[in-house]
Amino acid sequence: MADLIDEKTSSQLKKLLANLSGNVRVIYFTQENACPTCQNQQRILEEVASHSEKIQLKIYDFVRDSAEADKYNIDKIPATALVGKKDYGIRFYGLTAGYEFQSLIEAIVMIATGKSGLPVELEELVGNVDTAVHIEVMTTLTCPYCPRAALAAMQLAMVNDGIRTDAIDSVEFPQLAQRYAVTGTPKTIINETHSFVGAFPADRLYLEVLKATNPEEYKRIEAAIREAHGHRHVRKAEADHEYEIIIVGGGTAAMSASIYAARKALDVLLVAKDLGGQINYTALVENYLGLPNIDGKEMVEQFVNHAEQFPIAQALGSAVLLIEKKKDSFFVKAEDDKNYKGRSVIYCAGKQYRKLGVPGEDRFMGKGVAFCATCDAPLYKNKKVAVVGGGNSAFTSTRDLMSYAREIHLIHRSDTFRADAQLVREITAARNVNMHTNTIIKEILGSDKLTGIRVQPAGGGPGKDLEVDGVFLEIGLVPNTSPVEKLVKLSEGGEILITRENTTSMPGFFAAGDVTDLPQKQIIIAAGEGAKAALSAYDYLIQNKLIVPRTAADTW
Repeated sequence: MADLIDEKTSSQLKKLLANLSGNVRVIYFTQENACPTCQNQQRILEEVASHSEKIQLKIYDFVRDSAEADKYNIDKIPATALVGKKDYGIRFYGLTAGYEFQSLIEAIVMIATGKSGLPVELEELVGNVDTAVHIEVMTTLTCPYCPRAALAAMQLAMVNDGIRTDAIDSVEFPQLAQRYAVTGTPKTIINETHSFVGAFPADRLYLEVLKATNPEEYKRIEAAIREAHGHRHVRKAEADHEYEIIIVGGGTAAMSASIYAARKALDVLLVAKDLGGQINYTALVENYLGLPNIDGKEMVEQFVNHAEQFPIAQALGSAVLLIEKKKDSFFVKAEDDKNYKGRSVIYCAGKQYRKLGVPGEDRFMGKGVAFCATCDAPLYKNKKVAVVGGGNSAFTSTRDLMSYAREIHLIHRSDTFRADAQLVREITAARNVNMHTNTIIKEILGSDKLTGIRVQPAGGGPGKDLEVDGVFLEIGLVPNTSPVEKLVKLSEGGEILITRENTTSMPGFFAAGDVTDLPQKQIIIAAGEGAKAALSAYDYLIQNKLIVPRTAADTW
């Protein structure tokens, strides 16, 4: 036993467990001759149980006792479930040796008391989470920070019956570590999609849970925290006020423009449906200067935090429907029937995903029809899906889905692909991918939920139905220029024509980012273009005597 729990640890353990206030059942799942690590984990648990009569160890065979494994949602071994007055959903997978022995003992003590140890205010917030949450903490036995991450996750599970927590030894389960791209520990994954690296305390973990399950509530709370600490200076928009610059859009170009305009001490209003733009649908950004290998949502958060340090007005939640110019002022009409007035406009409304325009598409949008396979692929584990498109986006989405979906139908209206040759070779060789060339979708099927698609040869002819659980549209993007199509000149593709100073055919109206005819559509280029547009707008306001020169110190 000395190789797993030494004499000193055993002595300390005996003192710690001697006065447990409640009973704890340690339910262990193993399999003889099929799991080398299982024997060592069983020895650890037997030693722990021997130190207190309030710890009862029950051992099950993973295969023979499959009904018990199902009862406790055990899907791999070695698995340790801890149960007190009730099942709090706390599990350990792998060997609980090294630093993870600390996590095991902390969990036992906490379950024996039935108390999380969290402040009452935080317990109340965690208790209000009404969505099912599965937290997986990927650990290693040599990681001194992993027990802190595991404890925070277990504390949340203690408070809310809808939250369950797994502490998983990354070395013991390499396929899972590869799936979650674990390159450092602790790495925490929430509902198989949202993840972060580091040992966050329980309050930070709660915010991450909100970020994964209730983004709007997360944004509200996180913004209030920044404001309380003096890191956020945004103010509400005023409909009867004339702004010096109105920025339309919430993506990279818009946020960059707002920073540069605010630094020129301009009276700025930003109007957008939400913040982040296309980066919200990007899993990983690898080529932004100074921020290599950053998660798309994390990048959005950093951009927003930076932009909101400046005293700008915001009108979020409603897209812009129409922009008109009357005399020397621009009038911006939003979806919520509010109108805003400005002396100049910087239009950064970006692009939106192109849709098929077939029956059933709008009805199942967000309920089976989606645009981001990277985000939603885990939701289609062992299911059937369709991907529509023939470019890199379609083939990359198919690759993202391959390790999850049981069957993938790639639908393309032509017999040639625009995707990179290597991607095409990889996908066409995949066993779970069916290629449907010269094929179009005529209808998305289902009543209460999406059940399939009706396809037909692109040149006409008899169609057939394919049974799928989800459809991913990867057929390109279209510029959001309908609100200004009568105001400025557009390209044949509907993009706003701009000069190198980001001016348009309408004086005082500037544009930046993916909505323009600039050929390169990159995050870093959008950031630069937003900055240029703000500086050009400032020059326009000065030259036309619409403002007087001033510095930020005059207004802050």
